[in-house]
Amino acid sequence: MYTVQTDPPERRRPASPRHRRPLRSHLHRFDVKASPYAFVAPFFLCFAGFGLFPLLYTAWISLHGVSLVSLDDMRWLGLGNYAKLLHDDLFWNALRNTLTIGVLSTVPQLLLALGLAHLLNHRLRGRGFLRIAMLAPYATSIAAATLVFSLLFGRDFGAINWLLGRIGVGGVDWEGGRWSSQVAVSVIVVWRWTGYNALIYLAAMQAVPRDLYETAALDGAGRWHQFRHVTLPSIRATVAFTVLVSAIGATQLFGEPLLFGGSTGHSGGSAHQYQTIGLYLYDEGWYAFRLGRAAAVAWVMVVITLLIGATGFAVGRIRRAGGRG
Repeated sequence: MYTVQTDPPERRRPASPRHRRPLRSHLHRFDVKASPYAFVAPFFLCFAGFGLFPLLYTAWISLHGVSLVSLDDMRWLGLGNYAKLLHDDLFWNALRNTLTIGVLSTVPQLLLALGLAHLLNHRLRGRGFLRIAMLAPYATSIAAATLVFSLLFGRDFGAINWLLGRIGVGGVDWEGGRWSSQVAVSVIVVWRWTGYNALIYLAAMQAVPRDLYETAALDGAGRWHQFRHVTLPSIRATVAFTVLVSAIGATQLFGEPLLFGGSTGHSGGSAHQYQTIGLYLYDEGWYAFRLGRAAAVAWVMVVITLLIGATGFAVGRIRRAGGRG
């Protein structure tokens, strides 16, 4: 007779891992799903604590009358602070100054940046050194740069007035005049940010296919025509980005005019001739002690920034729609 042999219990096939290790499998699936949220959670926690909460609390403060010397005494005003801003001549003066300084600093800055980037896009000796040199003003402290330019624009002993005197032009009271002070502040902004934007343009230009330039050269186009018809259309999105960022930066301009004016910097000069909206906020909150009014100005700045961003987004969508059409 033949007998059927069976494996002993210890030699039987082990159970499937799916049934033997359910806990480890669940932990693995939980880790895959939860790990991305754990990695980004610190950013959102920091943003909520140091960004979102101050923003919302500033909005709440803007609806009250609050003094810097008595922070616990808050009087509900509703939209009263915003209504007072609309009837405040200093607010409208600061808004106009912000606009003019923004134009005086943004337009020359971006044009110079385009020209420098176009030059560095070609083969030049010492291109690495020139790129580092262009970034040096951006890395320089705002305080150090502004103090140096304050000496250069000095009325009595400034180097710029000395040069103007050498060519027969009378000295200019750069800080005392409205347009002269705004030009001086704009020069500081242009000096600090031109190299930074030039490197952004240079990176965009180096991404343009060289075949386009070779084709344009075969058609007889010189460097100027290549720049107009090949380079500019190819980096249009980058130019739009720098215009948008520069406009937002001009809205928040604060350090340069504050340090340029010295003791009267917080008010934008003795006659508020170069007071920006950022300086107006600072003057209202920390010199006039009206924190509620200062919070309202801060939210006006937020709205202006959002409007600039929405305008840039809308223009970009219109351009893309026109390109597809």
